[in-house]
Amino acid sequence: MHIGFIGGIGPAATEFYYRGLIARHERSGTALDLTIVHADVYELTSNAAKGEPRQQAESFAKLIARLAAAGAGAAAVTSMTGHFCIRELESISRLPLINAIPEVDAAIKRKSLKTVGILGTRTVMGTKLYGGISAAAVVLPQGEAFDQVHTNYVEMALAGRVTQAQRDVFFTIGRRLCQEQGADAVLLGGTDLCLAFADRDCGFPVIDCADVHIDALYERSRT
Repeated sequence: MHIGFIGGIGPAATEFYYRGLIARHERSGTALDLTIVHADVYELTSNAAKGEPRQQAESFAKLIARLAAAGAGAAAVTSMTGHFCIRELESISRLPLINAIPEVDAAIKRKSLKTVGILGTRTVMGTKLYGGISAAAVVLPQGEAFDQVHTNYVEMALAGRVTQAQRDVFFTIGRRLCQEQGADAVLLGGTDLCLAFADRDCGFPVIDCADVHIDALYERSRT
């Protein structure tokens, strides 16, 4: 199937999805058929902060119409923050959506985890990934750590690169979620967290929501 991406939110996340799909298709010797459209990351962060899912969904729907015109058979938003409007988007999208949230919940269930932590934007953490995690209890960074994760994540995503200080914030707070709050693993609830965690030993188990989503996209793209 021809897959369509809404990308650019942010660019590092889009690259992670693109490279991930390419690698999976290369390993299986299958062809990838993909179109990417570019969304405005500043518009997304503004609408998420203001709690305007309908406005963001309408913006995404215009991009999905372009994907449909290019021949895509299904679409995906390559951002966990971008999923804050997924319900509104599903009702107006010209294409079926490959939603990351149920895929992440299924991955937690397969691993038989009791409790998971989560790192990401304020919206992702505060909603416990939009109320879509039913397979395990969810614990969040506490006190100022909550805002530290959000601020450092947004700065990293907008820049498209990670500093060592930002990585230290994510790793330190992630360890607390496991060692002090009982998390069996930590959800990387921001697609740009690949910048901080890829090829690094963070000292605790993680589930990368973007990687789970890419697996689902790969399976759909082979149909």
